[in-house]
Amino acid sequence: MRARLLQDRYLYGLLVPFVVWYVLFQYKPLYGLLIAFQDFSLFKGIEGSPWVGFEHFEAFFTGPYFWRTLKNTFLLSLYQLVFAFPFPIILALLLNEVRRLAFKKIVQTLTYLPHFISVVIVAGLVTNLLAPSNGLVNILIEKLGGEKIYFLIHPDYFRTIFIASMDIWKEAGFATIIYIAALSGVNPSLYEAAVIDGANRWKQTWHVTLPAILPTVAIMLIMKVGQLLEVGYEAIILLYQPSTYETADVISTYVYRTGLQEGNYDLATAVGMFNGVVALILVIFANKVSKKLTDTGLW
Repeated sequence: MRARLLQDRYLYGLLVPFVVWYVLFQYKPLYGLLIAFQDFSLFKGIEGSPWVGFEHFEAFFTGPYFWRTLKNTFLLSLYQLVFAFPFPIILALLLNEVRRLAFKKIVQTLTYLPHFISVVIVAGLVTNLLAPSNGLVNILIEKLGGEKIYFLIHPDYFRTIFIASMDIWKEAGFATIIYIAALSGVNPSLYEAAVIDGANRWKQTWHVTLPAILPTVAIMLIMKVGQLLEVGYEAIILLYQPSTYETADVISTYVYRTGLQEGNYDLATAVGMFNGVVALILVIFANKVSKKLTDTGLW
């Protein structure tokens, strides 16, 4: 072991910052989960606050916002899986068929650049584009003979706006890079054999390309399932308002309002812990299903 450590010392050196970051920001904060079982006081601290058991969990489960936040969280997550998750796969398959390298690079650059734009800026762009008076979308609607709509105060429009702007436009291009990398590893002889057998481009994609990148898709799906309950709450906080809480309020935004705005740190911690436990269960379930269907999993 000592010989291996000396031989690969530079690789282990590169690993050190990640391990330190993970310990400080992922494992050390777990101690704070004790707040979920206490009547927490900032002045008494974790060690001095009295224990209340599962009182905060019961308050959340029986409260008026439990079913609303749970339903909205799962619906937004379902929309992400159905509409946003396949989009980068389709985009990667389309780019894989492009033969003009210059055009392919331009499209790749234009699609993955939004990933590097701040969520605050994207939310500002969405707000300006959908503004009821001078927003570009409403100007076009008026020019076509329709009436202007204040999209961001209508609960029915929120999920569509959120998925289209934050998951498809902002993140799809960057996620495409992973699938393009997977496509570059497909053995060209498989395509040659398919051509000899008379397969057209569609059949080559269906019988060669998709099976080759299926393990990558499975891993990305498992990781996506693990993040289902997060649903990009930062963007939701920037876009939603009391009139859209009906369809926009999710578990993470409820934790933000309860903990940071109202100062109920114990209740917010309990809700966050519930969120994490459900996410862990979803990851384990998705991993088992993936291993049965594709023989690929995270562990």
